[in-house]
Order: sequence, then C-alpha cells, then structure tokens
Amino acid sequence: MKKSLSSSIRTALLLLTCLTLLVPALAAWAALGITGVTPSVVVNNVATTLVISGADFVNGAQVSLDGYGDLTTAYINSTTLSAALPTGVAAGVYTVRVTNPDSTSIALAGGLTVMVPTVSPSETPTPGSPGNYERPLIVIYSYDASQDTLNPGDHFTLNMKLYNAGQKYATNVVATFITGEFIPRETGGVIAVGDIAPDNRADLSQPLTVNPEIWGQANASLTMSVSYTDQAGVSYTETFVLNFSIHTPYGVAPSPTPTPTATPTPMPVALRRPQLVITEYSTDVEPLQPGMPFNLQITLQNVGNAQANHVTMITGGGDSSSGGTSVPGGVSGAGGEFTNFAPLGSSNVQSLGNLAAGATLDAGQALIVNVNTSPGAYPMKISFAYTDDNNQAYTDDQVITLLVYLRPLVEISFYMDPGMPMAGQPNLLPLQIVNLGRKSVILGNLRVEAENADLMNNVILIGTLESGGYFTLDATYIPYMAGPTNLIVTVDYTDDFNQPQVITQTIPIEVMEGYIPEPDDGSGGFDDGNGEPIQPEEPETILQAIWRFILGLLGLDSSPSTPSGTGTFEEYPLEGGGEVFPVQPPLKGP
Repeated sequence: MKKSLSSSIRTALLLLTCLTLLVPALAAWAALGITGVTPSVVVNNVATTLVISGADFVNGAQVSLDGYGDLTTAYINSTTLSAALPTGVAAGVYTVRVTNPDSTSIALAGGLTVMVPTVSPSETPTPGSPGNYERPLIVIYSYDASQDTLNPGDHFTLNMKLYNAGQKYATNVVATFITGEFIPRETGGVIAVGDIAPDNRADLSQPLTVNPEIWGQANASLTMSVSYTDQAGVSYTETFVLNFSIHTPYGVAPSPTPTPTATPTPMPVALRRPQLVITEYSTDVEPLQPGMPFNLQITLQNVGNAQANHVTMITGGGDSSSGGTSVPGGVSGAGGEFTNFAPLGSSNVQSLGNLAAGATLDAGQALIVNVNTSPGAYPMKISFAYTDDNNQAYTDDQVITLLVYLRPLVEISFYMDPGMPMAGQPNLLPLQIVNLGRKSVILGNLRVEAENADLMNNVILIGTLESGGYFTLDATYIPYMAGPTNLIVTVDYTDDFNQPQVITQTIPIEVMEGYIPEPDDGSGGFDDGNGEPIQPEEPETILQAIWRFILGLLGLDSSPSTPSGTGTFEEYPLEGGGEVFPVQPPLKGP
C-alpha cells in the first residue's frame, strides 16, 4: 500500500513538473501573432522594407517567406518587426512567418503578394497569375516620418512614395488618411495625387499629429485609403495600414499584449503631464537693428494632457532648481545667453501663472539688440519651468530665431539753397546723399520724382559710399503749376539677406507763379511795368539835327529828343538792394 502511494506521489510530481514547463510555452505560443504586413503587395524589381505588425515579438525574431527563405530582420519592439525584401524574388503569393528565438512561430497565409512590374507584349497573360495585372495597381513604395522619434502630441510630416505596379494608367488618384491614433493636419486628411503611369511613382506629404491619448503605447498605426480609376472609368480602392514606433518618455515601458489585437486602455494618472510649446512669436519693430529696443511677443500653448502650474518664462534659457518645492532661488535664469539680446526694463524671468491642458496665453519680454551685434540670424533660447498636479518639476526649452539687419544710415537733402522754384520754368535741384553710418555701404540708384512736373537728369548710380562721404545729384525740375508739393527721393540697396530694399525720403517745397509779360492791346508792344506802352524809337529828321546844332552853339542841351513814352532806359536798384530794374528817364527836347 505504501509502495503504491509513493508511486502515485512520484507520478503526480512528474506531471506537475511537465505542466510547469509546458504552460509558459503554450502561453507564449498563444500570445504570438501577426496582424498585418505593410506593404502587402510589392514588385520584384525594387528592394522593399516590409513592416510586420503583431504581438509578443522577441528581440532576435526572424521573418521568413514560405517557399523563399529568411529575410534580413530588425526588431523594433514587441509588436513591430521590419524585414528587407531583396529584388528578384519570384512572383507569387507568400506566407509570412515570424519565428522567435525560443522556436515558437506564427504564420500569416497570403500575407505578401510579389508581382513583376511589366509584362512583355510577346507574353500571353495567364488568368489568375499574380504577376499579370491588366489594370492599374497602386502600392506603397516607401514611407517615413520627418523625425526619428515620435512622442504623443508631436507634429510631424509623413513622406510617402506611391507606385503603380499595374499595366494601366491610374487616374484621379486620391489618398485619404483616417483620423485615429494620428490626426491629419492642414489638408483635412485628403490629398489629390493626380495620375500615375505604369511603373512610375508619385510623392506626397501629409502633416500629422500623434494623438496625445496614445500615451504609453509602444506603436501606433495609421490607416490610409487610396482611390483611383483606370482610363475606362473603372474605380479601384486600396487600403493600407502604416505602423510607427512611439517613444514613451519618463521610463514608461509598454506591457506585452495578451492577444494579437491590442486593446487601448485608459491613460494612468501618473502618465499625464503638461508640455509647453511656443506656437507663434513676433516683434513690434521690423527690422531689428543694432542698438534698437523692441518687444518680443510669444504665444504659448499647453499641448500636454495635464495642467501646468506656476509657469515661469526664462528668456535666454534657465531651469527650475527647486525640484517642485518652493524654496528661495528655485528658478535659475542668470546663466542664459545674452550676447546679442539683453532684457530691458525688467529681468529675463517672468511668472505666467497656471496654464490648463490645451489652453494658450500671450507673453512678452522687452529686449534690446546689442550695438556690437553684426547682421545675421540669431537663435534665442527660452525656457519654461513649471510643475504638474503631483508637484513634479519640468523645464521645457524652446529656441526661436531673430533676424538682425544693418540698414544704411543716410541723409538726403539740398547741399545749397535751391531758391523758389517757378512754375513753367526750369529749376535746379541740388541734391546730395550723406552716409552718416560708421561703415561704408553699397547703394544703387538715387532717384528724385515729383507729381505734376517734368524732371531731367533725375537718376544716378552711386555704388560704394564711405562713412561720412556724400554723393550729389543736380536734377532739372519743371513744375506744371504753383503751390506746395513734395519731392520723393529714393535710393536702392541690397540688405544683409540679399533682398532688394528701398530708402525713401520726402522733401517738401513751394512752387511760385512764373512771370510772363503781356502785350499791350493798342500797339502790340510791351509795357514798362507801369502800364505805359514802350514805343520803338523813330528816326531823327534833318530839321531836328539842325536845331540840335543851334542849341549846341548857344550852350543849351543838344541831346536827341524822344517822343512821349519812348526813350532810353536807365538801370536803378530796387529797394533793399539786389537786382536792378530798367526805368525810362524824363523826356528832353522842344
């Protein structure tokens, strides 16, 4: 009896040991699975990277094709593998198999279709052959993200190449991105690709946002649908699932999924955190120049999923050294970069209060450009120190770029008094431009313009103008009418970023009425300024000459006599000096 009992105990222990070894293997085998292969249709004249999605993959897992062999495999995470499919693989439908290092494996029948790119006209297509498609067939040639690491809430751009593996034109190709674990931006998720010829590719880009609600997941998928027609109007639709690895920061690791289909779980409170991002910034002065004060305005948004408390903006860079505990000197902002821009009127540290998840606020900082700053593009670091609801301290560093210009400092004026320009007459405009800056500048054309006037010799090329140097322009100005007017003087130059610019200066002037003598109504001559007509001299008669001779013998005035209103003119100065004015002397004679 004792012997039988002892034998039963040994048998039970042996069975328990076998079950102990067998159950983990069965559990691992049951969890291993393949949910999809992307792309699922390829052509054999192009090397393609396959993305295998599934569950419970182990580092060292091997991807193979039944009937072909092993593929070069890279382990991404427990739900994603990548495999390199070389060129020259025979056309056909293949079973995709994944084998873990413990020899457990899982297969997806018909997971990959390999086709030939074209069919020779001499060949006769065989019905049902996977390589003979008398239709367009759009597949994904390749795709990648614009950044290496994707975090929940990140904005990135998906770059993709579509390939027409069929033998017909694909027309009206439209790609549609389905909102889910990724959120399309800017395009509404719909992109019109156009037409793709057989054996040709088309590039497209779609801005996306990683859904913040996938926090804690190791990978995320994006569903894309491509619709198109052939030249006969027959419609086709292809659906693709794109997989991406998601970075889980702060030490959060994904747990293996118990089944091949992942079930999203609510985000733990411990994984919720704020994240502050500068979405827009501007300055109130354009352009920025050395020595110029200005105000920097920024728009801040909390793109995280928790409230940011006690937000502090540190211009120039800094951090929170308090670790979430309120102690003196808890924010460090003295070690920032202030070589080119320095705070003005207040320190570089400002308290912004609390910012809820998804909310935005505007903040500003008064700054001044260092007088020794050379023209160029300068990055500026701005840090935001804050805590979450668990009093955990964070510091988000941002970098913006400010452009500094060095505009020419010139003065445009008259180098001598131009007098009072008169309407209808040519007038001289003695203009000059002076370089008041501390450096030489290269200037283009100096030009003067005005309304209701003709200008001649009004454009001249300057070139290099040294500091303190000047350049003159003598233009001829003929205004049409009297009254106040403006001279518009411009000078061209190229700024420090090789962009054409113009300096404009306005010079006000007063135009006087022009003087035009009017003919007398009776004689057709001109008046003398007093309303009396000026008559031409009449020839002297013989009797008048004899009479003057007799007067001369008697010692009297023998000068020639002139008729009334005629005679020679003498010049008399005007009152106050200046020019002389011709005046007729009194008449003499009998």
